[in-house]
Amino acid sequence: MLTVFFCLPLLVRARTRHMFSRNFREHGAIPLSTYLKTYKVGDIVDIKANAAVQKGMPHKFYHGRTGVVFNVTKSAVGVIIYKKVGNRYMEKRVNLRVEHVKHSKCRQEFLDRVKENAQKKKDAKAAGVKVNLKRIPAQPRDARHVSTVGNVPQTIAPIPYETLI
Repeated sequence: MLTVFFCLPLLVRARTRHMFSRNFREHGAIPLSTYLKTYKVGDIVDIKANAAVQKGMPHKFYHGRTGVVFNVTKSAVGVIIYKKVGNRYMEKRVNLRVEHVKHSKCRQEFLDRVKENAQKKKDAKAAGVKVNLKRIPAQPRDARHVSTVGNVPQTIAPIPYETLI
């Protein structure tokens, strides 16, 4: 009789030598600020596993992913992530301890722009001027005309290599 044993717990953290390692000069105890952060339902968070805490650790697939918080408990948060399976995206709900998540900065530029636009609208209304808040992509540089009068073109050549031996 042939018996095959699978050691599933060993495969879960396979090929994570560098993925779960701590950064340079960030070893040791976890800072208290990690535990004092407030997470709310709807927050966007980045998942980055901290190997110093094995409880509530995400699978290696979710390391580096960004998701939305759907549940908050005293020591953990539930995060919704979309995983590509075949030709579709499946909604995966993952419960992680707070050591493995941090607030994402992906929306910070958008929130800053909203505040800036609100201030521009307020200033324009006070001045009685209409303001355009549309973003314009980077335009090509203006054309320039270089005159050769009194400005003789110079030929530039590389300096030949010389051995000093």
